[in-house]
Amino acid sequence: MSIAATFEIEFLQYLDADGKLVRDDLPAIARDIRQLVELYKEMLFVRVFDAKAVALQRTGKLGTYASCLGHEAAHVAIGSAMQEDDVFAPMYREYGAQFHRGVKPREVLLYWGGDERGSDFSGPAHDFAWCVPIATQCLHAAGSALAFKVRKEPRVAVTVVGDGGSSKGDFYGAINVAGAMQLPLVAVIVNNQWAISVPRTMQTGAKTLAQKGIAAGLECLQVDGNDLIAMRAAMDHAIKRARHGHGGMVIEAVTYRLSDHTTADDARRYRPDDEVKAAWAREPLKRMKAYLMSLNAWTEKEDEDWKAECATRVDAEVNAYLETKSQPTAAMFDYTWGELPADLVAQRAEALAADKAAH
Repeated sequence: MSIAATFEIEFLQYLDADGKLVRDDLPAIARDIRQLVELYKEMLFVRVFDAKAVALQRTGKLGTYASCLGHEAAHVAIGSAMQEDDVFAPMYREYGAQFHRGVKPREVLLYWGGDERGSDFSGPAHDFAWCVPIATQCLHAAGSALAFKVRKEPRVAVTVVGDGGSSKGDFYGAINVAGAMQLPLVAVIVNNQWAISVPRTMQTGAKTLAQKGIAAGLECLQVDGNDLIAMRAAMDHAIKRARHGHGGMVIEAVTYRLSDHTTADDARRYRPDDEVKAAWAREPLKRMKAYLMSLNAWTEKEDEDWKAECATRVDAEVNAYLETKSQPTAAMFDYTWGELPADLVAQRAEALAADKAAH
């Protein structure tokens, strides 16, 4: 038989688990040491924030929270590679990308605290809010990318989905239309190895998740998601080609979820301890810190001082969240419909009457 087509998936890595370079052809971001330091500081801030948010949930001051522990390199790389007028369609744990784009930590806390005002966050107004229904955000991004192409705007839509989410029809539909219409869409699969309690090995027979984009006609790349340099280089490449009309791309960021899926989960029930221990040896902050210190661009004292400053900043954000006054009962009815239907008018009256009686 003759061969109709052949494909291959390249793997991109610059830093190994010990923070040592594994190749010499460094991308532009690796030559900008000052920017690397700033991005590392952003990663460290996200980790301090994440730990505080989990503590708030455990003490009853926050609702269910989705940790981003272990994803910092991928998320910061995504946010820092985008232009302000690009559109970001996240799922629900990409805080590093969103902080870079201007979202305030207090707004993240408001959202997970059950206050939808958190979804009206700072930063680009055209970015999408957190999306808990799995993979539907990919369709939002594809629609945005289509609008950019129709309007001939040099903008790019970026979305993030998990390894489990990449098995959903919403993801396949989004990348299929992106390939068919050559849309400026960058879809990042953050492969953290676990879709809640379902391991990567049980989710798909594909050798890589990146190759899912091949059938859609998109360029595909697998990246070490714990390597900030590799992730940023991949995002720079994908966004540049999309912005210049060369079509979309699927990037698989191979990382590991060091935390529970959310604070409503207990990963100890399904993940072996030795697997988690091995993942901690490959985590992103450890390797980036080691690399910067090898360049004499960062010190242990600077690390400790910055952690302390991050803790102070996070405490200020937490206080702002805790001091935010709750909305009145009527708010749950007042911002959904232009004109309330009769049944909700009745419910609103009953809710206000009950509220008045309680006070």
